[in-house]
Amino acid sequence: MSPTATASLRKESDIAGDLLANDLRALRKSRGLTLSEIALKLGRSVGWVSQVERGLSTPSIGDLREFAELFGVPISLFFAHEAPVEAERGVVVRSGRRRTLGSSESGLVEELLSPDLGGSFEMLRSIFAPGAGMAKPVTRPTEEAGYVVSGGFDIEIDGTWHSLGEGDSFRFDHKPFRWRNTGTVPAVVIWVVSPPVY
Repeated sequence: MSPTATASLRKESDIAGDLLANDLRALRKSRGLTLSEIALKLGRSVGWVSQVERGLSTPSIGDLREFAELFGVPISLFFAHEAPVEAERGVVVRSGRRRTLGSSESGLVEELLSPDLGGSFEMLRSIFAPGAGMAKPVTRPTEEAGYVVSGGFDIEIDGTWHSLGEGDSFRFDHKPFRWRNTGTVPAVVIWVVSPPVY
């Protein structure tokens, strides 16, 4: 391998490492956890966690599994950071390069539309399968909004159900919510969450 190719691969690895570090730091902060709390839960030193969050140490796949379990996110969130054009990194997400979260078995598949988790909000494309729904309401320390792109979608916010269709939108702040799709086609919703939770 030529020195230029080696340098290019090293640069790509450094960029991916920096993006992963930013995502891990954003997840920790969004959950209100300290470096010490993360270290204790993972059985690692505070110094190691700090180095990972600063991109100075690269976590193994096993470490990433533990981070994913700790934060309640799929491990796939930590991969596919790269953008094909350097000027687009951290700015543009092409449709074929979105990070996918969730699974068809859960009834909800989400694609991260934001380039990373480092900003004050995240934007997701959420696809709700026909017949899928959340059994119990959840409350997150976030402000959330959504726009129904296609299909029908029901959302319960603070105990009140709302039936939404294509072109409808919603917003709520720190309130319990749950969703369901009682239709026969998938519902596609653009969902914005502040601060990021994935």
